[in-house]
Amino acid sequence: MPPAPILRVALPTPLRQLFDYRNPGHPMRPGMRVRVPFGRQRLVGVVMATAETTDVPAERLKAVLQPLDDRPVFDAGLLELLRWAAGYYHHPIGEVVAAALPKALRLGASVSAWEERWHITPAGRAAHLAGEPKRSPRRQALLAALLGTERTAAELREQLGESWRAATRPLAERGWIESAQVPCGPPPAQSGPPGRGPALNEEQRAATERIQASLGRFDAFVLQGVTGSGKTEVYLRVTEQALALGRGALVLVPEIGLTPQLVGRFRERFGVPLAVLHSGLTDPERLLAWRAAFTGHARVVLGTRSAVFAPVADLGVIIADEEHDASYKQHDGGFRYSARDLAVMRARGAAVPVVLGSATPALETLHNVAAGRYTRLALTRRAAEAAPPRIALIDLRAHAHTAGLSTPAAQAIERHLGAGGQALVFLNRRGYAPTLLCTACGWIAPCRDCDARLTVHLGARELRCHHCGAHAPLPERCPQCGFAVKPVGQGTERLEEALAQRFAGVPCVRLDRDVVRRRGDLEAAVQRVVSGEGRILVGTQMVTKGHDFPNVTLVVVLNADQGLFSTDFRAPERLAQTIVQVAGRAGRGTRPGEVLIQTEFPDHPLLTGLLGEGYEGFARTALAERQQAAWPPFTRLAAVRDSARTAEAALQFLTDARALAGGARGIRLLGPVPAAMAKRAGRFHAQLLLESPGRGGLHQFLEAWLPRLEELPSARRVRWALDVDPMELF
Repeated sequence: MPPAPILRVALPTPLRQLFDYRNPGHPMRPGMRVRVPFGRQRLVGVVMATAETTDVPAERLKAVLQPLDDRPVFDAGLLELLRWAAGYYHHPIGEVVAAALPKALRLGASVSAWEERWHITPAGRAAHLAGEPKRSPRRQALLAALLGTERTAAELREQLGESWRAATRPLAERGWIESAQVPCGPPPAQSGPPGRGPALNEEQRAATERIQASLGRFDAFVLQGVTGSGKTEVYLRVTEQALALGRGALVLVPEIGLTPQLVGRFRERFGVPLAVLHSGLTDPERLLAWRAAFTGHARVVLGTRSAVFAPVADLGVIIADEEHDASYKQHDGGFRYSARDLAVMRARGAAVPVVLGSATPALETLHNVAAGRYTRLALTRRAAEAAPPRIALIDLRAHAHTAGLSTPAAQAIERHLGAGGQALVFLNRRGYAPTLLCTACGWIAPCRDCDARLTVHLGARELRCHHCGAHAPLPERCPQCGFAVKPVGQGTERLEEALAQRFAGVPCVRLDRDVVRRRGDLEAAVQRVVSGEGRILVGTQMVTKGHDFPNVTLVVVLNADQGLFSTDFRAPERLAQTIVQVAGRAGRGTRPGEVLIQTEFPDHPLLTGLLGEGYEGFARTALAERQQAAWPPFTRLAAVRDSARTAEAALQFLTDARALAGGARGIRLLGPVPAAMAKRAGRFHAQLLLESPGRGGLHQFLEAWLPRLEELPSARRVRWALDVDPMELF
């Protein structure tokens, strides 16, 4: 059959369409990349479909310049997922496809890994035996290195140093050596035999067997296990079975910080190569990992949000750890997707099971369980029969506190340290203090580009904005009146200082984004705690992300009141999840654990309910409240957000957008309103919220409404994006 004459190509442009190109005769299939002319540019796109005819006039129909692949970079399942994502999130298909590829592939790099190999010719061998070249020891050494066998460029560089390349040209011109580009072989397999895991308890065994029985068909499982219950061991057993069946596994984690520990567990267990994908990789590293997955050399792919698009060969199971985490949602840029939701859709299309694991599942996930769409598998006991920690509230109204740490909390830390345990102190605010204040005139150090205060970073002698990244030297006196200034409030840096003074000689480890900056910093900090070198751990949200600290027996939560009175309807859910997750770091080993929660509102229903009925009781109450208030998951939301150089321009576009909506049936429009932090990074931000009782009506409205928004004159004066199923509201 002759090749299809028309190729429908997705290009990385903001236009909501495919582009037709003439096929000069190449055998092309959907999912393959091509280089095409686009205006004055040459772009790399992906063939989404082929056709026999086109509506483009013949004189305007351009031809493909170059096919880049001999097989599709996206299989049929991934192509369908990308089409679905573009439709569901109402985003241009070309930008959706581009988001699923590493940067190097978007620029046209080969999907196959090639390496340069050099070998000596018979003429070169004879010359070497004759002592040639007599006056160049460097060239002689190169010929000698190639006598026994051909060598890669990397091997020659390692043996002869960086100067080896200069010796190749004169030898190649004489015909004494030759080079060739050859495909790379598979990476070496893991050294050592596969490891063996611990014995499963009854609940772990039941969950594992239930998931393993679904291998080969779609099923959605919610593995809800208390912290320390051994969810990772269930992941490992299910992956092991998938590998035994000749299938691959895709394992998602919400943040880079979780990958080292989980990668270590998977590497210890399995004797197969792993591919790791996350934003901390360089472009070449990301390309190598993608190629390993694409070729099937890596049978397990582990990564963060964007890894949901990884080309896993013979996919057998998808696992999303800590599925409740907001990091699974892309909050910035144009294509704002949920990797957790896409994981479910990918599993459905590939006919494989998906496992959503968490001690504190999202309320939307629990609603799907109640509706029968997902199956809940419970792990109610900690592994090795460790006892759950004792949880108590500390009423800050009745106890003095220094640097945010109350007297009972300090006494508890002293008690646990004396018993040989470790303590974790959680404060979700980095820096030394959130405010620099002049006590004479009331001046507070502001950010010039944001509606925010600058945070004091005493160690660096700087003021920093945590929203736009601006920084300035730390002043000693008020720039308005010349009086002395002082830091107000607590951050992890100040808390670390106070703990060092209170517990002199006790090593303290701080874990936040100010100390974890380079590769290896996180692993080093975690290792100091695990080894016992660090006795007190101070940290932000980073410490709640699934880390296992077996000797931590006490957890102190300092800022539990954040979120109790927020206007965001998701704030109580996030607070409950944070408290449960950080509390779960205590007592995971053989020693009993204790959790102390400091609050000025010990009678608040969220706190009393969480302590009395646990997360499940909180979730039941919260879902009932959401239903009464008609908030998700009982309604559907979308948000149009924009930013402009002036507040008037930001609001004008959204006002025009609302006017275009008219009296849309079944759609409730809220706003437009400025963001809670209206000015950020020198631009003014605003939002228009759309609410609908059903998904179908909302998407039907968006499909007709969005093209009209793009034509508004006011749209040219703003940057705007649509966020379907937003996780954060202004």
